[in-house]
Amino acid sequence: MPTFQYEAMDHTGREVKDTIDASTQEEAQQLIRQKGFFVTKIAERAKGKKGPKAAPKRSGRKKKKSFTIGKISTKQLCTFTRQLSTLQDAGLPILRSLKILEGQCKPGVLKNSLGEVVEDIESGSTLSEAFAKHPKAFDRLYCNMIKAGEAGGALEAILQRLADFKEKSQSLKRRIKSAMVYPIVVIFVACVIVGFILYFIIPKFEAIFKDFGVPLPAMTKFLIGASHFVIKYFYLVFLAPILFWIFIKLLYRNKTGAYVCDRILLMIPVMGAIVEKSTVARTTRTLGTLVTSGVPILESLNIVRDTAGNAVFERAFTRIYESIREGETIAQPLREARIVDDIVVNMIDVGEETGDLDTMLNKIADNYDEEVEALVESLVSLLEPIMIVVLGGIIGFIVIALFLPLITLITKLSG
Repeated sequence: MPTFQYEAMDHTGREVKDTIDASTQEEAQQLIRQKGFFVTKIAERAKGKKGPKAAPKRSGRKKKKSFTIGKISTKQLCTFTRQLSTLQDAGLPILRSLKILEGQCKPGVLKNSLGEVVEDIESGSTLSEAFAKHPKAFDRLYCNMIKAGEAGGALEAILQRLADFKEKSQSLKRRIKSAMVYPIVVIFVACVIVGFILYFIIPKFEAIFKDFGVPLPAMTKFLIGASHFVIKYFYLVFLAPILFWIFIKLLYRNKTGAYVCDRILLMIPVMGAIVEKSTVARTTRTLGTLVTSGVPILESLNIVRDTAGNAVFERAFTRIYESIREGETIAQPLREARIVDDIVVNMIDVGEETGDLDTMLNKIADNYDEEVEALVESLVSLLEPIMIVVLGGIIGFIVIALFLPLITLITKLSG
């Protein structure tokens, strides 16, 4: 019967290392759980070795890291935060909690970061200091909330609040993305079909018209010209979206360009309202969560400005920051910016007057989350008839442009 070497924890969080005999790894895990232990690592011991396998010596927890690119996903960070919050609520030491979560992570940015975070904490760093060294995994908002929790001795409550915040933000993004999948797929398929007609079908009709010397109306000439363009410059069909995306990215590298693009985006009917309300929901929830967690208001405003994701709102929060620094209120510069509804300004004004700003901000975020969801549904409902009309018009144009010369040809042959 195989022997399995395992590491586990008892109900007090103490680490246990031992071996157990079992037919399979699943059976071994079940037997270990029956002892009241929580398995953190298990592996079959190599044959021919007697007694417990000696634990390898560690030199500062140096581990082999996997090659990674980019940042961790919002979903992954959301799951990690909730798991860490649950382990802290259960009373486990923070170091033990991080080791458990590191062992569960798949190779990637988060696993590498957690390994270094554990090393830093073992060396005497605080959790917020260790997190701050890994901006690809933990942003400023995350680190500042952890720092506030450590300073106030309420890390468990802060982690719970942070997990709730991440989950609500993720839920809003997921609803918007899922609603936009259908129109994007329909538009993509329509473009493929029209491209196929222009590339393969139109040239065959053109050959027929040339053979019979049929005079072509303007619609047909335009369609054939479009077909020639697609055939000759087909690579532009693929390059154009990429070049446009690069152009927009370059514009956003310039502050003025980013402001102009975001201002135009906010002026687009329906879509602009969705961007505006989703940005208001995200920024107010972020500010409300930071204020509730005890992060200083000026630092909170800096974080909100940096995470707004819209240059127009970034300018507004810069004015608010200056206003607060000079001893004024949030409501007045927000009213002057004219980027949010009056109800938002009034609720923030009441929150400042009553000293209940964080509650008001979270209420605004909840209300705007619902409005964004309703607007997204309205946009999808509006896009469906628009797509039908546009696609019907394109197909109708192609059919008419091809049949007009055919009618002339039939009349000519019958005459």
